[in-house]
Amino acid sequence: MTMISPADGHVHSEWSWDAKQGAMEATCARAVELGLPAIAFTEHVDFTPFRAGFLAETFGDLVTDGILNAPVLDVAGYQETVAECREKFPELRILTGMEVGQPHLHGAEIAGLLAQGTFERVIGSLHCLLDGDAYAEPWELYTHREAEDVFREYLLEIPRMVDGSDVFEVFTHIDYPIRSWPGGSDAFRPEDFEDELRHALTALAVGERVLEINTRVPLHPTILKWWREVGGRRVTFGSDAHFPEALGLGLPAAAVLAESLGFGPDAKPEAPWIG
Repeated sequence: MTMISPADGHVHSEWSWDAKQGAMEATCARAVELGLPAIAFTEHVDFTPFRAGFLAETFGDLVTDGILNAPVLDVAGYQETVAECREKFPELRILTGMEVGQPHLHGAEIAGLLAQGTFERVIGSLHCLLDGDAYAEPWELYTHREAEDVFREYLLEIPRMVDGSDVFEVFTHIDYPIRSWPGGSDAFRPEDFEDELRHALTALAVGERVLEINTRVPLHPTILKWWREVGGRRVTFGSDAHFPEALGLGLPAAAVLAESLGFGPDAKPEAPWIG
C-alpha cells in the first residue's frame, strides 16, 4: 500500500485570481515539509465571463452588471516567482502550468498565453455552462434548474471540449458539479448517471487525456473504476489547494484507491500514474 503522497499536480498560488490566500513560496515550503516529490502550480486561466452570484461579495472589483470577468494571468510575473522558488527549494520538483476553463471556447486567447512561456502541465476544466444569455457555474444553475439535468449537460459538454481543444493534457474534477450538489456530495449516486459518465470518460480516453483524481471532494471509486473499464490508462492527483495549508490534502487516500485499481507511479515522480 502507498505510504506517502504522490505529486500534487493541481495547486494554486497568489498568481491565480481567486487565490487571495495563495503563497507560492510558503506552498513550496509546505511541500518539502510533507515530503511531496513534486508539485505543479496550475494557475487559473478563465476567459469565460460568468454570473458572479455570491462571488461578488469577495471579488466585487471583477464584477460588472453581475458578470465576473477574471483578470488574465501575468505570465512573466508568475514564471519569475517559479524560478525563484526553484532556486530556493532545489529538492522539490516544481512544474509550471495552468488550469484553463472551457479551453474549447478560447483557443486564440490560450495560444497567446502559451506563447509567452513554458507550461509543463496544462489542465483543462469545465467550470461553466451556457444558461440563456450568460455562462454560469453549477451552484448558480442549481437555483433554477434540476441538479440532475445540470450534471447531464455538464457531462455531455466534455466530449465537445476534447474535440475542440488539444491544448490540455489533463482533465480535472470530472465531478465538479458535485461540490455544490443539493444535499451534499454524499447524496450523489454515480450509478444514476452511468451512461453519461461512461460516455464522457470514453471521450477522454479516446482523446488520450489524463484523468485527474481531484481530492477537494474525494472522487467516487465507481467513477475511477469506470475510467479503467473504458480504457483510461493514466491518472494524476490534485489537491486543488488555494492556500499552503490545503496542499496535499487527500492525496494519500487517493493514491491507495488508484493502486487498488491497478495504477502505479512512473519513474518520474511528477509524471501521471499508469495503469
